[in-house]
Amino acid sequence: MDQRQHGKHSGPMRILLLVTCLQLGGAEQQVAALARQYVALGHQVSVVSLLPGSDVALPEGVQTVMLAMRKTPVSLLAALTRVRRFVLQWRPDVVHAHMIHANLFARMLTRLCPVPATICTAHSFFEGGALRMLAYRLTDRWTDLTTHVSAEGRHVMIESRAAPEQRIIVVPNGIDTARYRPDAQARSVARAALGLRGDEQLVLNVGRLVWEKAQMDLIDAFAQLSPAPGTVLMIAGDGPLRDTLAQCIAGHGLGGRVRLLGRRQDVPALLNAADLFVLSSRIEGMPLVVGEALACGCPLVATDASGVAAMVGGAGTVVPRGDPAALARAMRDALSRGRGASADEAARHRHIDSVFSIEAIANTWLQLYATCTRTGAAPNLASPMPPRTGGDPAGSAGLHSGRRPASWPPR
Repeated sequence: MDQRQHGKHSGPMRILLLVTCLQLGGAEQQVAALARQYVALGHQVSVVSLLPGSDVALPEGVQTVMLAMRKTPVSLLAALTRVRRFVLQWRPDVVHAHMIHANLFARMLTRLCPVPATICTAHSFFEGGALRMLAYRLTDRWTDLTTHVSAEGRHVMIESRAAPEQRIIVVPNGIDTARYRPDAQARSVARAALGLRGDEQLVLNVGRLVWEKAQMDLIDAFAQLSPAPGTVLMIAGDGPLRDTLAQCIAGHGLGGRVRLLGRRQDVPALLNAADLFVLSSRIEGMPLVVGEALACGCPLVATDASGVAAMVGGAGTVVPRGDPAALARAMRDALSRGRGASADEAARHRHIDSVFSIEAIANTWLQLYATCTRTGAAPNLASPMPPRTGGDPAGSAGLHSGRRPASWPPR
């Protein structure tokens, strides 16, 4: 059977999204958002997860396959066999893999069954050590195209020889700007539920409680702010460092002003409730929550982790990583300005909606899918991509060849 059997696509596509897992992380949420957008546009979508369970909501009509793959050759072979059987039955037009384990799995899958097009997306600035980079390098020819969500991450993969520069491009994450938007009523309800008084200022952080997110730096920075009894810090998320962060809060004597909220499902409401969002991360791929905060109209201070500066532009303040003093100064300045008027909130929302909306990014992906399945190979990255449609600001100018520096947003 010819691997390119489906030919050119002019109508709805059959899109298989392959992921390592469906936990409550940025990459997983991006997969769910893309699935929702594809379904809304009339495409058929299936999601295959290498690990069981799901913390993200997939739209109705999406066919799911949950594996329970373990790190053994027998388990890997069993998983490949099962997915091969599903691919031959479901006959996708494209397999789009996300995260390193799914990326390598998708590449191995092409050795076992025909797939018209395979695209692999890396989401982390640090995809792994030398062995993982070697695995990427040895299997690069088994995929049509590799992408990264940030220019910084793309550069690292080229420097480590995980991907040739002419075969890896930048396609950023998209933000659901219909869900993440300024909402005065949601702000009032959420602030009341959080027990905030009208004059209290809320500093918010959302993320897993892990070393990479550096919430310890955030707590240290908050402790350096001049005495402000009307300012509170809340951190939404869970992870292995919860007890460590609780001890840090107690050590600073901030038990009454800093709260660990745990895992939350109401992030849009929290972002509307906040007077300032702060990202303190050391390592990111392209943090969705930065775009989500701005899309909700929330002022933002963030460290210069991968993908941050390109997303923030002039809509927030970016400071060096690992510098609580600089973080504290930026927080103090932002809090003195406040959330601003509704026009200020709308301007932050427009900044994200104009370039990073999920509609624009999904349209970019659909153009790439069609190009790969039509040509039977990776797009010619030295040439412009297909013309932009639907007002897609992420079109050809946002897809970068190895012949010029990768940057986002397009200049």
